[in-house]
Amino acid sequence: MNALLDLHPEAAAALSAARPVVALESTIISHGMPWPQNAETALAVEAEVRGCGAVPATIAILDGRLKVGLARDEIERLGRSGPQAAKVSRRDIALVVAQRGSGATTVAATMIIAALAGIRVFATGGIGGVHRGAETSFDISADLQELARTSVAVVCAGPKSILDIGLTLEYLETHGVPVIGYRCDRLPAFFTRDSDFNVDARLDTAAEIARTMKAKWDLGLDGGLVIANPIPAPHALPRDRVDRAIAQALADAQDQRITGKALTPFLLARVNALTGGDSLLGNVQLVLNNARLAAAIAVAYAALPG
Repeated sequence: MNALLDLHPEAAAALSAARPVVALESTIISHGMPWPQNAETALAVEAEVRGCGAVPATIAILDGRLKVGLARDEIERLGRSGPQAAKVSRRDIALVVAQRGSGATTVAATMIIAALAGIRVFATGGIGGVHRGAETSFDISADLQELARTSVAVVCAGPKSILDIGLTLEYLETHGVPVIGYRCDRLPAFFTRDSDFNVDARLDTAAEIARTMKAKWDLGLDGGLVIANPIPAPHALPRDRVDRAIAQALADAQDQRITGKALTPFLLARVNALTGGDSLLGNVQLVLNNARLAAAIAVAYAALPG
């Protein structure tokens, strides 16, 4: 185990006994939702994982330590910090650790720390990807390269709707990352249950997904898998409504010259405002839904022989 890792006792006990553990990211706490809903949601997600038979391990960096599993007060600390907390991706981890700093981990950084701890399944809201206009901005999320190199299965509601989904899929295909639809043939797009794009394969049970993960890694095919789990139908938003809100949010970001790490949180907050708060409610429900599926996959993976 890496000397810089601090495992919460619950996670440490589960990992040592080869019991199912689900990693959870922390930027959804600091940058994804407002206080106190962010902390409340993080705790609710952990409860969902436990209720489905697995152990949750929310991941962050606190005071220079890689934390695998957070106490309630640590979750609330990140929640109160909000966007003032550092947003830590792969490039930032060493800097934050060396300076004994603190920050919330993105999908990419969470995957890295989960893999260091030996956790194979990770639940999040939506993955990052190729931003619209990337042909000139070159704005491509580090999440995609991490999926290509780090062997963790990521359960999500698809790429965030604000992205160029077609180019995101092209990038994943080029780097050999399977995109699996859970009980769906078309790729969900975060706030909406489908998009104009097909998944690579449809699998209808957690056991099938677990066997696919094991086969991939047993073959020496490093890298992750995207498990795309549509937002529950009662909480999905109509595509035309989401598209209008995103178009306006993108125009606002351009007018205000918002780029880089600040772009995604800005767009999500702006879309939430333009949808009268409905997108935030949907975000909460899709994360809970992903946590349930991730726990089921972790349980099935832990039960596989060898």
